[in-house]
Amino acid sequence: MLHLGKMQVEAALFFETVEQIYARVFRVVRPRTPVPEILVRYKKYANANSRISLQDGQLLVEISDLLQSAPAPIQEALASVLLAKLFGKPPDQNCMAQYRHYLNRADIRHSLHSVKRERGRKAYRGAKGSVYDLAQLFASLNEQYFAGLMAAPALGWSLRASRTILGHYDPSHHVIVLSRSLDSADAPESAVRFVMFHEMLHLRYPTESRGGRRCVHTPDFKQAERQFAEYAEAKEALKRFVRRDG
Repeated sequence: MLHLGKMQVEAALFFETVEQIYARVFRVVRPRTPVPEILVRYKKYANANSRISLQDGQLLVEISDLLQSAPAPIQEALASVLLAKLFGKPPDQNCMAQYRHYLNRADIRHSLHSVKRERGRKAYRGAKGSVYDLAQLFASLNEQYFAGLMAAPALGWSLRASRTILGHYDPSHHVIVLSRSLDSADAPESAVRFVMFHEMLHLRYPTESRGGRRCVHTPDFKQAERQFAEYAEAKEALKRFVRRDG
C-alpha cells in the first residue's frame, strides 16, 4: 500500500498543470498571502524571455512558447525565479542553475537560435562605413590569420555608437556587428582590426557549455586572441579610445 501511495503521488505531480506549479511556489514565496488567480500564457517571443505581473488579484505569467514542453522541474525552477523577482527577493541559486542548465542544452540552444532567426529581426547598418569598410577588414584578417578559409558571415555597423559594446557575433543571424563608434578617424585602425579579429574568433571557437554554464571565451579562444600581431598595442588603444569621452 505504501508503494502504491508513492506511485499515486508521483502520478499527481506528473500531471500537475503549470498554473498549479505557480500556485504551489507562490505559497512558498508568500506563505501569508492568499494565492491569486493565476493565468499562464505562452507567447511567440524571439527568445526565451518570460514576464510576470500581479494586478487586480490576478497573477499573469507570459512565457516563451519555446518552454511549453519544458519538464515540470524546469517550470518550477522558472516559477521560483520569476516569483522571487516579482516580490523583490533574491532568486534561489539552485533554481537559477537548473534553469540555465536547461537553456544551455544543445537541443534547446539550437531551437533558440532557429526561432530567433525566424522571428527576430537584426537591425544594423551596412558594412561600408564612412572610415572603415568591414568587408575589407574581414578579408584582410581572414588572409592573415585564417589562410583565407573562413566563410564570411553578414557584416555591419551597429545603429547606436556604443562605447561599452564594441562588437558582437550573433550566431542566430550569423552576423558580426561592430559599434558605429569605431567608424571614426579617432579610432586607431589597430583597435578596429582587433575588435573584428576578436569577433571572427567566435566563429572559430563557438560558445561551449560546461556544467550548465556558458563559456564564451574558452582557453583556446584566449590563446588564439593573443596571436594578434598588435595585441598589446590594440588593447591599449581600445582602452584610450573608450576612456576618451569618459
